[in-house]
Amino acid sequence: MDFQDFLEYVPKLKEVGLPASEAHFKMAPLERIESLKNLKIETKNPKTAAVMMLFYPKNGVTHLVLIVRNSYQGVHSAQIAFPGGKYEPRDQIFENTALRETHEEIGIPPDSIKIMKAFTRLYIQPSNFMVYPFLGICKEEIVFIPDSDEVADIIELPLSVFMSDDILVSVNLSTSYAENISVPAFKIGDHIVWGATAMMLSELKEVLKKVL
Repeated sequence: MDFQDFLEYVPKLKEVGLPASEAHFKMAPLERIESLKNLKIETKNPKTAAVMMLFYPKNGVTHLVLIVRNSYQGVHSAQIAFPGGKYEPRDQIFENTALRETHEEIGIPPDSIKIMKAFTRLYIQPSNFMVYPFLGICKEEIVFIPDSDEVADIIELPLSVFMSDDILVSVNLSTSYAENISVPAFKIGDHIVWGATAMMLSELKEVLKKVL
C-alpha cells in the first residue's frame, strides 16, 4: 500500500477497539491457551518491557519493521521480534521505553516516531515479562543502524504481505514448555514468526483489517 494512502487511515486506527486475547489466542499454541486463560498475573510479579510496531515508507510503500535477535543463552535467542526491551525507571512511561529501545536497537531517533496507539499488553511466560506494544509511525524513509550486540538482521515487511493470509502457517517446534508441538506462525520470507511476537502481530492485523 502506498504510504500516503496508509496515512489517511491512521486516524481511524485510533478509534478501533482492541480484540485483545481473542486475537492473541489465534496465534497461541493449543498447549498454551488454557494456561494463559487461567493465568494469575498478580502471583508472577513480572518484569516489564515495551515494543514498537513501527510503520514507515520504503520507496513510497508502507512497511513494518521487525528484527532478528542475536543468538545468546536465553529463551528468546535468535527469535523474530519488534524493536523494544526492558522498562527502566528513567523512562517514566512505557511509551518512552519503546522509543528508547527502538533508538538503541535500530537507530531511529525518538523524535522521528509518533506513537499513535497502545495495544493490549501481553504476558510472556517463559521469560516472565509483561510487554506493552505501541503502534508508531515514522513519516520519513529510514536508514537503519542496528546494534550489532542485539540485532542480527532487520526484516522490512511490506504491509500488503503482512495483510495476506498466505503467510499464515502451522509448524512443528520444540519450545521451552513442550517438545514437537504444532504452533501457528507467520512465514515471512525465510523467517518463521511465532510466540509472543506472532500474538501481537495477530492483534495488529485484526485492527488493521477493520480500517484498511
